[in-house]
Amino acid sequence: MTAAIIGGVGMTQFGKHLSRSMHDLASEAARLALRDAGATTSDVDMVVFSNAAAGLVTGQEMIRGQTSLRDMGLGGLPYLNIENACAGGGTAVGVAQMAIASGLADGVLVVGAEKLAHEDKTVSFRALAAAVDVTENASSGEADVSPSRSVFMDIYAEKTRKYMAESGATREDFADVTVKNRAAAALNPLAQFREGVTREEVLNSRLICEPLTLLMCSPIGDGAAAIYVCSAKRARQLGVRAVLLRAVGLASANDGGVAPSAVGRAADIAYAQAGIGPEDIDVAETHDASSPAEILSYEALRFCKPLQGAAYFRSGATKIGGRLSVNPSGGLVGRGHPVGATGVAQIVELAQQLRGQSGSRQRPNARVALAHVAGGQIADDAAAAAISILSL
Repeated sequence: MTAAIIGGVGMTQFGKHLSRSMHDLASEAARLALRDAGATTSDVDMVVFSNAAAGLVTGQEMIRGQTSLRDMGLGGLPYLNIENACAGGGTAVGVAQMAIASGLADGVLVVGAEKLAHEDKTVSFRALAAAVDVTENASSGEADVSPSRSVFMDIYAEKTRKYMAESGATREDFADVTVKNRAAAALNPLAQFREGVTREEVLNSRLICEPLTLLMCSPIGDGAAAIYVCSAKRARQLGVRAVLLRAVGLASANDGGVAPSAVGRAADIAYAQAGIGPEDIDVAETHDASSPAEILSYEALRFCKPLQGAAYFRSGATKIGGRLSVNPSGGLVGRGHPVGATGVAQIVELAQQLRGQSGSRQRPNARVALAHVAGGQIADDAAAAAISILSL
């Protein structure tokens, strides 16, 4: 197989951009990624575009990539539009890897973009609620015609309560995850939140669903991220500093239950493809849609033993500069979570980490990195999961 190289990266400021269109955001990120690679549109053979909610938030369906990038000079190329809940960006990266590895393309532009913020918050919450089986909810009478929060915070809260009972993890642990990630976000000029918080501020913020408080939950927001993925041959032609996309593991919820989980199976696929283990990872971006989810991800990704996630976090290993720096970008709770862009934004951060370009967020001597996104819900498992591994 032909090696896939991340030749260029770019992203917009994440936040609430009510006055900007998805077209503006996506085009900005795409241009930045091509510029970073020293590439032009003639170096693009295919476009893979990730978006989750435009159909429900803005009304744009079916041709989201073509409309968002229509002034980029990319007309005539094959476009693949990916919608796969919060795992859409990671899935798009996997499609690009397949295209390069198969020899189908020498250069693929991957763009993830989302316009999730809306003047009417219920529009955003209804869009997120579509990432569960709506027929199942309707038949059970659980459909909420005017949701006041994301249904996924209820799902995360239930999982968190169960985990606390089994592991001894505390609300203070989860608050401290938020503190860690908001401190990292304060160092990231593109993050949605640029101010740190204290444990007390997290615990005393508005209760969303026990035990989750507002500051333990990822925000509604907009933004775009892009990467230029290319063959080794194209990378040499462009003279880029190569970051190798070594593996992408994709999985979905099992029909018969959650054991093993979609995230665990996607991670095992990625580790096997890359020929490494979790002990080899130096820096990771994980899907902390709620702060407890980061601790749970340590276990699903095999960074620590089952029910030891809180203890692993308390050890300090996952801080910036720690043995395994986790979410140095600020994660979803700090950098933000424009759903279709999130998985691509993780790759942007990790490529910069491996290049040594992350400034005060830098994990020293990072050589191997992992990105983890998971989205939607089927029964008690994520409906989709994507794990990417990068290295120098």
